[in-house]
Amino acid sequence: MFTKILIANRGEIACRVAATARRMGIQTVAVYSEADANAKHVAVCDEAVLIGPAPAKESYLCGDKIIAVALATGAQAIHPGYGFLSENADFADACHAAGLVFIGPPASAMRAMGSKSAAKSLMEKANVPLVPGYHGENQDADFLHTQADKIGYPVLLKASAGGGGKGMRVIEHSADFKAALASCKREAISSFGDDKVLAEKYLSRPRHIEIQVFADTLGNCIYLFERDCSVQRRHQKVLEEAPAPGMPAERRAAMGEAAVAAAKAVGYVGAGTVEFIANQDGSFYFMEMNTRLQVEHPVTEMITGTDLVEWQLRVAFGEPLPKKQSELTIHGHAIEARIYAENPEKGFLPSIGTLRHMQSPSAVTFELGGTVVPAAVRIDSGVREGDAISPFYDPMIAKLIVWGADRREALARMAQALAEYQIVGLASNIAFLKRLVEGQAFASADLDTGLIERNQASLFPALQAAPDTALALAAVSLLTEEKTASEAQSANCADPWGNALGWRLNSTLGRTLAFADEFILAGEGKAYAARIAYKTDGWLFNGQPLTLTARTGNELHIKLGERAVHGTVLRDGEQFHVFTSGLHHTLHYSDPMAHAGEVEAEGGRLTAPMPGKVVAVLVNKGQDVKKGAPLVIMEAMKMEHTIAAPHDGLVEDVLYAVGDQVADGAPLLAFKAAA
Repeated sequence: MFTKILIANRGEIACRVAATARRMGIQTVAVYSEADANAKHVAVCDEAVLIGPAPAKESYLCGDKIIAVALATGAQAIHPGYGFLSENADFADACHAAGLVFIGPPASAMRAMGSKSAAKSLMEKANVPLVPGYHGENQDADFLHTQADKIGYPVLLKASAGGGGKGMRVIEHSADFKAALASCKREAISSFGDDKVLAEKYLSRPRHIEIQVFADTLGNCIYLFERDCSVQRRHQKVLEEAPAPGMPAERRAAMGEAAVAAAKAVGYVGAGTVEFIANQDGSFYFMEMNTRLQVEHPVTEMITGTDLVEWQLRVAFGEPLPKKQSELTIHGHAIEARIYAENPEKGFLPSIGTLRHMQSPSAVTFELGGTVVPAAVRIDSGVREGDAISPFYDPMIAKLIVWGADRREALARMAQALAEYQIVGLASNIAFLKRLVEGQAFASADLDTGLIERNQASLFPALQAAPDTALALAAVSLLTEEKTASEAQSANCADPWGNALGWRLNSTLGRTLAFADEFILAGEGKAYAARIAYKTDGWLFNGQPLTLTARTGNELHIKLGERAVHGTVLRDGEQFHVFTSGLHHTLHYSDPMAHAGEVEAEGGRLTAPMPGKVVAVLVNKGQDVKKGAPLVIMEAMKMEHTIAAPHDGLVEDVLYAVGDQVADGAPLLAFKAAA
């Protein structure tokens, strides 16, 4: 077996590979960019070497630098993880030329499957069913438009060299084709260095089902069953589960055998995923093959009792597959949720910032937790409390994986685990995931790739007023904080004259604490008024008795009237983050004395919704525009975001050019609304 490997990746996958390597007694070498100098994957590996600045094209995508580090440190093999260079055939060839083992498939297999167009042609020859479409070399815009018209709308455009949901557009009408094609090609060239696209019929209510395959160098190839990855946003997976709900044994075998046949057709070695798009009637079509380990591999590990990274290492070393097809069985049900730094309510915009507080449910890390009965909860993460989520890389915080004896139990465990997850410092999708998991559509396995769009009303409900329990917890946190500060300044805490906070002679101190949240701000209503009256044994909260019964760090137990309430309260400046009853309430405390003399700045400028790069400016200075007209297109984390005109008006000035990097909240345009 290898004695030392280099992990050519970052984040949770680098930590994941390192954990298995350590268990097998294999030393690991990490590579890192300047932005990742203090990253978790640097800390968990035995060695770490700087390879360049923050942008991936100057660090993690520099194959020659990575190979040089591997040779200098004495590594025998390179594990590419997923993303970056994991499906780069030239890099695999360069590794072999340098005498290093590439822990992945042969370059020939990557080339055969790396192009969606070439892969579909190969599958067509092998009589694998394909979705109607155009997969040829002609990239003329008019020609592609004609092909799309022939296929019939809706049409799906996909970057031929793409993956991860990037470089994809659904076009509903012929008139929208040219603009969508241009946007698709921009994103494709930015993400993959190749703007070639293919077009195919967009199926209504399809399911996305993928088969995990594994092959060794001795000619053995098996499948480790399927994963349902239908729940997606922006063509990127949100939830994955194994096995696929409602999958009959005969269809599982048919899809598994088709996946194995596809892998054998290209001489595949190692871990790979053959992805199918399936109709509600059970028919399925080949979509693509990912020639690497996938983000969602843990759900397969949980139901099969395998360590797929260990399998990768053994196969790369020349050993046979650890198990035969007949030895594999499905045990229980597993679900994975991807926890991202993003704002679902704002179009899933990435959120950049520091994880000032992160508390996760009790879980194992990078472990199966036993093969007969796996651990109930597993978390794979590449960040820690205090780490920053930067604009340079994928905004994933963690993968939350649960196992249950059946799907019902797995669903219950996922909902509970999400309720226990706490993040402060940036926006996250945790609340959205909880609504998704508890929603009728997912709970009843009414699955298709449009599930989120079909259930907008329940997944993005109208804002609700904060409950009085959350306000009471925030108030108690503030009042006890003030009391602690006062006592620290007092020479004698028992002397009422030396510690007069809340104490009045022959009277009762009353004050009003003002809080606001998104519900208040959206409705332009008055702030929540928490009327506090000080008592000897607590307070009155809007006329109800309020007492603090127990406190452990930030966890508070209170009694409000006859109700016993508990929760965690984190203060972040003027924001009180209240975690209670499985929900996260963000309450802004309005202290009028702290902002005396401040005035609101004048408006008139459209600002960047996140840090990123300007990739297109669609208007000129002095141009009149209509409400909703696209003005600027920004790119962050390889996803495009369009800034549109909020009203009819005049573009008074354009403040950034194509290629410029802009900060979150930076003015992009000077804009004057029409009278």
